[in-house]
Amino acid sequence: MAFSADELRVLRRALAFALHPAPLPDEDVQDCLRLAGGVDDAVAEAGRLRAFLLADLARYRDALPGSLGGYLELLQDALAAGYDPRPEDLAALRSLRGSPLAVALLERCRTLAERSVRARLAGRTVARTAPAPRSRLLALPGGRAAEPDKPKTPPAPVRPVPPGERPAPKPSEVFPPRRPVPRPPERAAG
Repeated sequence: MAFSADELRVLRRALAFALHPAPLPDEDVQDCLRLAGGVDDAVAEAGRLRAFLLADLARYRDALPGSLGGYLELLQDALAAGYDPRPEDLAALRSLRGSPLAVALLERCRTLAERSVRARLAGRTVARTAPAPRSRLLALPGGRAAEPDKPKTPPAPVRPVPPGERPAPKPSEVFPPRRPVPRPPERAAG
């Protein structure tokens, strides 16, 4: 993930605030919220891209042996990105033993699959197939809530309706819902 110069400036200010808490101006709070939203969007997009690539890998695997070159290339890319090989991948690579690249990938996939199984049996969870969800940034301490100088204006009081006076009509009273108009039956030709 790459940050622009403006995003790095916001990130630097947020980190400085985390080290030395102080009230933040509204503009800084808004910048931090925009940056958090941008990071959330990037994480979601990475998840969508990963799902697409895994579906693409499955399509190439299903089209073997005709898609040998594409499948091996996609599998190498997926393994480099942290993909744990599935039993279907091991079976597909076993059927492609005529290719030296497939044999090398089979050994690599066996090692990764064995490591993954050992980690699960040892009680550790291996969550490399999906990015961990990040919680939303809901509030920054020292932001708007820490500004006691600003007087809070109370909400406008609701004016009671005097007896004998009719209250303002509701939108549903002014604009009633439309009723469907029945169509006349169509005549068949002939």
